[in-house]
Amino acid sequence: MISQIVFIVFKAIYLIMLIVILLSWIPVFDTRKEPLASLIKAFDMIMYPFRKVIPPIGMIDISPIFAFILLSILENWLLNLLHSLGL
Repeated sequence: MISQIVFIVFKAIYLIMLIVILLSWIPVFDTRKEPLASLIKAFDMIMYPFRKVIPPIGMIDISPIFAFILLSILENWLLNLLHSLGL
């Protein structure tokens, strides 16, 4: 049960990140309107620690790549731990 919740939470985080990244390539959207503003706030909370450590290269922000990798490793570790505990 708990492992399913962890799985869903991580998939939601990945989905939020992917939506905001893809929408950042389209300048037509007004980022101050809901629900996009809430997605961007959630994305910025996730990305803040990565952006502090990994600066952009020119105009390209590569921190989402490292965020996906690190979050995937964290998800696998947590799910393995929960499965080994029988949760």
